[in-house]
Amino acid sequence: MTTILKLGGSVITEKDQPETVDEATLEQVVDAVVDAYEPGKFVVVHGGGSFGHHHAAKHGYSKTDGTRNATAVTDVHRAMSVLNDAVVDAFQARDVAAVPVSPLSVARRDAAATLSFPADGVETALDEGFLPVVQADPIVQEGAGATILSGDEIVVTLGESLGANRVGLCSTVPGVLDAEGNVIPEIDDFDEVASVLGESDSTDVTGGMAGKVQSLLALSAPAAIFDPAALGPFLRGEDVGTVVDG
Repeated sequence: MTTILKLGGSVITEKDQPETVDEATLEQVVDAVVDAYEPGKFVVVHGGGSFGHHHAAKHGYSKTDGTRNATAVTDVHRAMSVLNDAVVDAFQARDVAAVPVSPLSVARRDAAATLSFPADGVETALDEGFLPVVQADPIVQEGAGATILSGDEIVVTLGESLGANRVGLCSTVPGVLDAEGNVIPEIDDFDEVASVLGESDSTDVTGGMAGKVQSLLALSAPAAIFDPAALGPFLRGEDVGTVVDG
């Protein structure tokens, strides 16, 4: 059974303080993963938080608006690599064989914005007992230069390619919230919740909660959205947060 876990950038960074890791929360989520970890059974994906988003916003590109400015591409990529190093180091400090994965080198979008992200390297890393830690990243796009590949998109494409049995998104909220602030237990139709899905409180060039839900509805397997307090229960197989099942 393969589990894909996405750590939201706003969870593991101080999102309103550029390029600042939330060390306490990163340690908390790493501890939870280590407690449930089985070599070859986990993939970790992480978002940009205060490392990627503000650079992309400054340069004016996103997952839909491209750039041909090489500095814009490298600014985001280098910042994301620093954050990826922090996540990999946190796992290695707990004796987990974590290795970095950068989509910029292998992923692309065609002119119709269809994503191609070969999973061979990730699959081989799993077979060899490694924990792949995949960062959100800029990628090249035919006719648009470069666009942002979000962590949510990575979760979906790897989930399908690897046949993941369990998918979880660890966010700063306990799930998708309705207009009264209550967790919506299950979503199977975006239109039914579109009116309550707001924008991210901080700079986010990948679509906020609405983008998460739309991405996850494309998955074959159900996915859960939850906060760090529910990560341990999720990894133990419990139902937590909001289940998105298209």
